[in-house]
Amino acid sequence: MAIPEKILKKVEKPARYTGGEWGQTIKDKKDIDIRFAFCFPDTYEIGMSNLGIRILYDVLNARADTWCERVYAPWTDMEKYMREYDIPLFALESGDPLREFDFIGFTLQYELCYTNMLNMLSLSGVPIRSADRDESMPIVVCGGPCTYNAEPMADFFDVMQLGEGEQMLQDICAAVEQGKKQGWNKEQLLLELAKIPGVYVPSFYDVTYREDGRIEAVTPNRPGVPARVTKAIVRDMDSFTPPENFVVPLVGAVQDRACVEVLRGCVRGCRFCQAGQLYRPFRERSPKLISDSARALCRNTGYDELSLSSLSTSDHSRLEEILDELNSWAEADHVSLSLPSLRVDNFSESLVEKTTKVRKSGLTFAAEAGTQRLRDVINKNVTWEQIERGCRIAFSEGYTSVKLYFMMGLPTETLDDIKGIADTAQQVVDLFYKIPNRPKGKGVQVTISVACFVPKPDTPFQFCAQDRRESLREKQKYLLSCVHSRKIKVNYHDSTTSVLEGVFAKGDRRLGRVIETAFENGAFFDTWEEYFNYDRWLDAFKTCGLDPDFYNYRTIGLDEVTPWDHLDVGVTKAHLVREYNKALEAKTTQPCNRQCSACGANKLIGGPCFDYSKNLL
Repeated sequence: MAIPEKILKKVEKPARYTGGEWGQTIKDKKDIDIRFAFCFPDTYEIGMSNLGIRILYDVLNARADTWCERVYAPWTDMEKYMREYDIPLFALESGDPLREFDFIGFTLQYELCYTNMLNMLSLSGVPIRSADRDESMPIVVCGGPCTYNAEPMADFFDVMQLGEGEQMLQDICAAVEQGKKQGWNKEQLLLELAKIPGVYVPSFYDVTYREDGRIEAVTPNRPGVPARVTKAIVRDMDSFTPPENFVVPLVGAVQDRACVEVLRGCVRGCRFCQAGQLYRPFRERSPKLISDSARALCRNTGYDELSLSSLSTSDHSRLEEILDELNSWAEADHVSLSLPSLRVDNFSESLVEKTTKVRKSGLTFAAEAGTQRLRDVINKNVTWEQIERGCRIAFSEGYTSVKLYFMMGLPTETLDDIKGIADTAQQVVDLFYKIPNRPKGKGVQVTISVACFVPKPDTPFQFCAQDRRESLREKQKYLLSCVHSRKIKVNYHDSTTSVLEGVFAKGDRRLGRVIETAFENGAFFDTWEEYFNYDRWLDAFKTCGLDPDFYNYRTIGLDEVTPWDHLDVGVTKAHLVREYNKALEAKTTQPCNRQCSACGANKLIGGPCFDYSKNLL
């Protein structure tokens, strides 16, 4: 469906809606059995930066019988005209309305995008609740990190995918193809899909509650449906070649560069980090495959910057070999290398040497906490000496600015820990001016970026209450009062949005009514400051008779049934309890490539994650 020119002339960035980008996949519909509309519930610029979509777009379109297309949330100006002229939401490649697809798939990356997803379904003419869709409607499916607590959005999806989608999505497509041939109805199809590892069909589970509002149980309501859904993973990262072509955006994406995933998982075990738990076990991709795929990607797209993506790129056991492989062609191809996920404790002169084409204006380190006590509580396993060493190397090699990431509102936090953030930044400033071979004639800029901590499911801190908004604001003011140098800049996040993030992160199925009510009252693009309205959400909670404080200002019992207990991410609850108790004692746990912490995730690969007979230190 082509948008009329008269509309395109009236909207901001019309290229968001035209398609036709270099690298898009076009297929003949006569040759296709399965059509998949991959939706990102935010703007084109943000969605085009998402590596997960790029990976699954490549995987699905490699199937001869499947055509995967892209859909992004239209900005408010375009939505206005779409509703005015009765233009349904459409896919960019074909221009076809979403109702013509077999699947409408969403990736749920962030809790505050939930209403965007409902709005996209509304624009498609598809009922937002799964119970209201008849046999003629597409299957609405989702994946992404937010599905690990699927319950707040459970009423809106037919299928929710837990885990990694490379194989799971293909299995889903194969089941749909079989269902078409055998004439299955929707119920029959969903029962078959529920047999696929990682597939969660919310309508097949009933939730019962205690009188105090806590969950009693989540139980299957169909025979043969698993009591617990275990996430799907890719055991061997080399079994799937990274994408060797990207759709190149017509409008500048937030992250507009070539990108190749080097590993999945994380060895660190930071107790606040949900991703570090969700993506276990740790799995690496081989250097030769990374290099070959990256070179093909850069040549096919024309990108001259390559980013090595992972939760912790510098933890790859063969990183030096990877960089040597890349450097064998990168300079000749005029491609610069970027390592965005470096850890301060393994930042080295060698890494700087092998990424000489990276712009040296700035570097980012995640210290997370301002004192060693609190870093031990959160199991950061980073000392000031390591921070100092990393910054010293950076300054000696020509870097002139450092961004330090911290969190505020962490369990056991005191005002001394807040002051420690300012003290750490000041120490970095002082260090710069003590370096004998620092860049001459240039000053240093240290930026403190402080996020409000949100306890997330499947982490040791899932049991913790969230710090209250009023407390966070006082701590933000105190931090500003502790900074006395013009060389230090402080950025901090809005504590109000963090409140909602916390509610939906640990919420249950009853919150679906709140999300729907807020949407009906105009909530959308809540990640954008100009559209976020906290009072609108408070009104929605009041209308639905639910108290948001119940979800994020209450400590969860160690033996309490949580809304996500029936969704198995591999890491056991017993492990989370052990780590929580160690946090209260400020005791650390070694990274799992040094010593196994018995988290349980190794069951997903059928054996040990590492060969501990080797020297891994």
